Order: sequence, then structure tokens, then C-alpha cells
Amino acid sequence: MSTSEAAVPGLFRAMSTRWAELTSARHGALLRVLARGGGAGVLAIALAELHAKDDPGVLCPLRRFTGVPCPGCGSTSVFMDLGAGHVGAAIAANPVTILVGIGLLFAPFGGGAWWWRQSARRQNTVIAVAAAVSWVWQLHRFGFLPS
Repeated sequence: MSTSEAAVPGLFRAMSTRWAELTSARHGALLRVLARGGGAGVLAIALAELHAKDDPGVLCPLRRFTGVPCPGCGSTSVFMDLGAGHVGAAIAANPVTILVGIGLLFAPFGGGAWWWRQSARRQNTVIAVAAAVSWVWQLHRFGFLPS
């Protein structure tokens, strides 16, 4: 093993230690939110650009084979629309995905701790209600429910 190869694990360990120190400091939650948001933003912009050049079509297997949308339908569109700067279109594609994304983004400010204090039954209920609301939204969006 060369010296440069041996330095990589040491560098990674040093960077991990420094990141842990920074994120546990006074403004650590803000730093984690900025890192999450910045990373997601860069990824969304890059993928939206790629998607604009080569649209793969419908990604959801349920919708592709049956024509019926699933509760998660629109989540890819949310990401692509946000990356392209179309906030309204992203909200219209799947508002539940937007709410979940905002919750995950701001979890370091304390929402994540709230979630893990809930019982498994309550967590499952919240997830089931969110999935049901999302599915009703998708069925309406694709014309399966009357307006």
C-alpha cells in the first residue's frame, strides 16, 4: 500500500471527526440543514437537467402496467420540478412528498427527535394517513376521481 492510499482512511477519519465537532457545536443543526438542503438542491438541479435531455417516461411500475397511480407517484416529478425551479408544479405533483421533504430537511431542529418519541402505532398511523391522502390526491390528479 502506498503512502497516498494509507492517507485516505486517515483523511476520512479526520474529516468525519471535524464534521462531528462542527455539527455538535452551537449552530450544528443549522449546518446540517444547510448541508442537506444544499446537497438535495445540487442533485435536483443536476437531475432535472439530465431529465430534460433524456426523459425516461413513467417510472412507477404500478402506473406503467395498470395506468393506476400509486401514493408515491409524482415524487420524482416533485424532485425534477424543484430542480427546474417550478415550485407550483412540484406542489401539484405530490404535496405529501413536499411535506415529508420539508420534515426531513428540518429534522435537525428537533422534529426528528419528536418523531422517534412517538409509539410505533402512532408512527404507523401517521404514515398510513399520509399514504392514503397522497393516493387520493394522485387518483384525483389523474382523473380517477370525479372533480
